[in-house]
This record gives sequence, structure tokens and C-alpha cells, in this order.
Amino acid sequence: EKAMGSLEQNFLCLGEAGRYPPWPGKIVNPPKDLKKPRGKKCFFVKFFGTEDHAWIKVEQLKPYHPHKEEMLKNTKGKRFQQAVDAVEEFLKKGKVKEQASHSSMEEKSRHSSSEEKSKAADGKRKKALTGAKKRGPATGGKAPKSSGTQEKGTRKRGRPPKEDKDTTIPESTSVKRMVAGTVAGFKWQANSFYGSEQTKDDPHFHHFLLSQTEKSSVSYQTIAKRLKITEEETGSTSIQAADSTAINGSIIPTDKRIGFLGLGLMGSGIVSNLLKMGHTVTVWNRTAEKCDLFIQEGARLGRTPAEVVSTCDITFACVSDPKAAKDLVLGPSGVLQGIRPGKCYVDMSTLDSETVMEISQVIISRGGRFLEAPVSGSQQLSNEGMLLILAAGDGGLYQDCSSCFQAMGKTSFYLGEVGNAAKMMLVLNMVQGSFMATIAEGLTLAQVTGQSQQTFLDILNQGQLASPFLDQKCQNVLQGNFKPDFYLKYIQKDLRLAIALGDSVNHPTPMAAAANEVYKRAKALDQSDNDMSAVYRAYIH
Repeated sequence: EKAMGSLEQNFLCLGEAGRYPPWPGKIVNPPKDLKKPRGKKCFFVKFFGTEDHAWIKVEQLKPYHPHKEEMLKNTKGKRFQQAVDAVEEFLKKGKVKEQASHSSMEEKSRHSSSEEKSKAADGKRKKALTGAKKRGPATGGKAPKSSGTQEKGTRKRGRPPKEDKDTTIPESTSVKRMVAGTVAGFKWQANSFYGSEQTKDDPHFHHFLLSQTEKSSVSYQTIAKRLKITEEETGSTSIQAADSTAINGSIIPTDKRIGFLGLGLMGSGIVSNLLKMGHTVTVWNRTAEKCDLFIQEGARLGRTPAEVVSTCDITFACVSDPKAAKDLVLGPSGVLQGIRPGKCYVDMSTLDSETVMEISQVIISRGGRFLEAPVSGSQQLSNEGMLLILAAGDGGLYQDCSSCFQAMGKTSFYLGEVGNAAKMMLVLNMVQGSFMATIAEGLTLAQVTGQSQQTFLDILNQGQLASPFLDQKCQNVLQGNFKPDFYLKYIQKDLRLAIALGDSVNHPTPMAAAANEVYKRAKALDQSDNDMSAVYRAYIH
């Protein structure tokens, strides 16, 4: 460990983080106001392909290059490959800088050497002339120190100037040997990185960067600097969490029993990630067969929503629309029948604010606690644990859901009182649905005017509108692949609810209204159960 203290910034390494395999990263300087954990020697590591940082103990570090091939052989996955690609890009940039630095140094050295040679030659001529005046034609003076000057110039050529000190990749052979010797016999053990201490003492833990290996000693003021906090006119507070799920290394699963109702496109991915991160989960679905896969992965089966709620501490639900959400709560053997004081219910469905408040009132009337937490994303993002979560309601329950939200989502926002999350999600989906309709309109207009749709997409991807959403949906259209990632019928439902929200406050929504009509036409063409990108077909029929 004493030798490890000399590791340099940007040293490439593999760091263990929780349940995940060793992940490529580089040692960086921690923020000035971030305290180093007590105990064993550790370094602050920035993980490639993510926005995550963490304190990593010495014994949980490996040098990147000697273990690269083994890592690639044992670890697969799109996000892992993206991390490896980011390492290669980092190395490439470092080599370019290094070459530029060497070229600059060599040019300076040649310039310096030629100047010194010139000065030495001038000095030699001057001394020769001086000696001739004093002693005549004989050579009795000391030889000029031209060779010494040249040696000095030669030494300069190999020494980088101060401003280029950190431009190279500092993974020297000596450093590699040092790390290899320290961790040669280390075996990776799951869950050894973060210890077993729960993080509930810090209510903002899951907003914070992956930075603490022990119980957080960082003050709220320090954490607040890392949060994007804005006060809305409604008085609600929006807190933007740091990206913490690319490797999920900081997640210590809550010891609370988790229930989940609804295993559709979103719910299935959410439950899978909850189980992967070590949560105890009981599942229920209207079509019971969908539960089988999750039972094989370790979930428990609940026979009714009421049974799930009564046997679990926190129950999540994710269903299709307001009617389904109310039926789930108020129907036979529904959620309400399982609610008693202290039981918690989190509705992740995209609903209108009136429905959300109605559900909230009946849950609270039975002594339960309620949080709305609709999610924005797709089936793919749900599977990857990269959803966007908008929450409102019981603030304490929001904190209790910390490890669950980290497992299922990239970012979470707490928006204050019940109803705010529903309104914000409808506005968000209104914009997304209108944008998709506009994309479809542009693709078809390009085609009927004799332009290449692929070229149109290429141009879009080089402009300010470029985004993964744009590229993926356009690819769906070009390939004729409308396998649902976000059902068309659900985005049309959200547009309808957003228009009603605008009507309730006398706010015009003509763009959303126009888009809604296009989606309604697509539904009439039997596209309801296809992806939202199938709205394209409304323009070609």
C-alpha cells in the first residue's frame, strides 16, 4: 500500500464495484470538498462509459492493460463495450497529445541546439581573435566549450517542458509492476466494496456520486452543491440525481420487502433490475404466466394485489392507464384491501393528476403512505436500468425507495406534492409524442419529394436535433421494424391526457392536438400495439 501511494492521475485501472464485474476506470483527483473515507488506502476512480465516480480500495484495483484480454473474455454487454471503447478513445487522445508534445519538444530542441551551436561558434571565433591579438598565430588559449553546450542541448531534447507534464498516459512499466505486485493474488468478491452499512442515515445518498465506501460523513451543504435544485412557482422542489446506475456499485438493497404489480414492457425490466440488485421482491400480474420468469430469478408470487400489499413493506405498481390504476386499487382483492397503517404504495403509471390524487386520498385514509413515481423511457431503457423517474408525494417514502430507484433508473426527481409528477410526465410525453409525429411527417415528405430518407436521417444526426431517440425511431421506420418499445396506444393516451390538462387551465395545445389526430389515425390502421414510431404509417395510407 505504501507503494500504491505514488499512483499518478489518469492511471488506467479496473475497479470492483458491488455486484458488477471489474469496470475500466482511471484514477482522478477527487473534488476538494469530498472527504476521503477512513481506513484502508483508496483512490478516487472515474469509471469509463458512465458519469460515476467511487473511492476504490487498493486491493480492489487492477492495472488495465495486463488484465484487458481476460476482462474482455469474461465480461459482455453493450454498456461494458461502450466503456472499453471510451478507454481506447482516451488512449488515442493521449497518444495524439503525446506525439504533438514530442514534436513540439523536438522542434524546440532543434531550435535551441542550433542557436547554442551558433553561439558556441561565435564564441569560438571571438576567442580565437582575442588569442591572436594577445599571442599572435600560435594556439595557446583554452578550447571553447562547444561540446559541453551540445551535451546540454542533447539533454534538453529528452526532458519534456513543464506545461506538457500531464499530457501522456502515465501507465509506466514501473507503475504496472507496482500494482501487479500489490494485487496479484486478489480474488474479486461480490459486495466487498461498499461494506454492509445502510445509507438511510443520509437522506440524499442516492442523489450523490458513487463516492462513499463507508457511512457518509459528508454534510448536507456539501451534497447540496452536487444537486441541481430549483424552486418552481408551485413551491415544489426538483432535485436532479447524479447518474448512478451504469454500474450500480453503490446500491445497498433496502431490507424492506418489495412488492410489484404489473409486468408489462416497463414493469418487467424494473423487476428484473430490482432482483439483480439484491432486493426481495413479490410479484403479481393480471396474466399470471408472466410471473414465471421472475419466480425463476428469485421473486415470490403473490396471488392478489391485496396479498402483495399486506405481505410487503413497499408495493410498486405500473399499469397502462387511469382506469387500470383505479381498478387495481379499488377492485376486488385490490391494493386498498391490503393497506393498513405503515404500508407504502408507489404508483409508477402515467396518469392524470386527478386520478393520482384520488388514489392517494384512499391510500392515506387507511393509514398508508403514498408516492407517485411515473417513469419516462422505453422497454430497452427499463431493461438497462436507465429510466427517468419523476416522484411526488410522501418525501420520507421517496427516501425509503432510494435503492429501488437506483436499481431501476438513471435519474430521479422529487417534485413535491401529489399530482406534480403526473403533470410533469404528461408535459414530457406530450413533447415526445409530438416530436415523433413530426419526425414521421418529415420522413414521408422527404420521400414523396424524391429525397433519400437515409440521407435525411444522416443530416439530422449531424445537426442539433441528434439524439438516441431520433436515431432509433428513424431506424425503426427505415427498417420497417415496429416491435413495441413504447406502445403507440399509450403515447396517444398521454397526448389525450396532456390536452385535457391544458384545457383544465385554459392553455392552448394546438401542436399536441394535431399530433393526437395523427396517432388516432394510426390506431384506426391497427397500429395500437406497435411501437410509437408506427405513427409513420398514418402518413403512407
